[in-house]
Amino acid sequence: MGRPIACYTAFMKSVDQFHLDTRSLEVFLAVLRANSVSRAAVSLGMSQSAVSHTLERLRQTLGDPLFVKSGRGIAPTRYALKTGPHIQQILDELRALSAGPPFEPASAEFTFTIAANDYQRDLLLPPLMKQLALEAPGIRLQVVPSGIPGPELLREDVCDLIITPHAPDTGDIIQKGLLRDQMVIFYDPSVRSAPATLAEYLRARHVDVLFGTGERTGLENALRARGLSRNIAVTVSNFSGLPEFLRGTDLVASAPSRMQHQLLRGFATAPLPFDYRDVHLLMIWHQRYQTDSGHRWLRNRLAAVARDLGH
Repeated sequence: MGRPIACYTAFMKSVDQFHLDTRSLEVFLAVLRANSVSRAAVSLGMSQSAVSHTLERLRQTLGDPLFVKSGRGIAPTRYALKTGPHIQQILDELRALSAGPPFEPASAEFTFTIAANDYQRDLLLPPLMKQLALEAPGIRLQVVPSGIPGPELLREDVCDLIITPHAPDTGDIIQKGLLRDQMVIFYDPSVRSAPATLAEYLRARHVDVLFGTGERTGLENALRARGLSRNIAVTVSNFSGLPEFLRGTDLVASAPSRMQHQLLRGFATAPLPFDYRDVHLLMIWHQRYQTDSGHRWLRNRLAAVARDLGH
């Protein structure tokens, strides 16, 4: 019994001395549960480098390695195993203290602003609005276009939440994974067949998205990083511009596969002829809203919508 108490006492001294933030402790618990930095990063909606950086700060603060290499994976130290339950208890108590007055969705009245591009908007927000109509009719959604948004939108209070595949690696922005998608080729099968090889894909005439803010898609940046160039015949400022350029032409477009159920319904799809990472949609918000009861309620509703789509 002496060792767990000693671990807990040492941990509490570290809390007092270094003012450990709750997000760092949540990262520690996620790695402890997953026994893997990469799996914990996915569950948290963070990059592996951000998780590793957080663990390194915790190691220096707590004076323990926390996790050590074991075969091809990692294993928690004895200190990590003994301290984990105490950290979980502390976080649970802090959440209870910071929850504030109970949130009553039926009587709530406010506007919640979400930044999203048209793909993310049409995929996630209509079903969210249906939930609000049933449970919280006084909550209004305002959707603003995002392109590839930066954390300054949250810091400057331009919006309450951002849906994005791009996770800012900053301590004041919190993120949570929503769902996964993959990029595919869309084309009109009445006009052409799918490009079967990388060479055919690069030669094909493409319609591509160049967001109004000037940013290109991650796929285009990845191809350029490999020294590859597509034959881009036309660019549009959002995904909504793709269908009319594809219909009845030999053009192709590379876009998330879930668009076959919405914007690009009726077009044929084919896999990309090269390896490309999945698209992970995240919701991100500023830490000042972390414990806000209304904000938390809406985040949970949006996460539930994403889970339903994932199933």
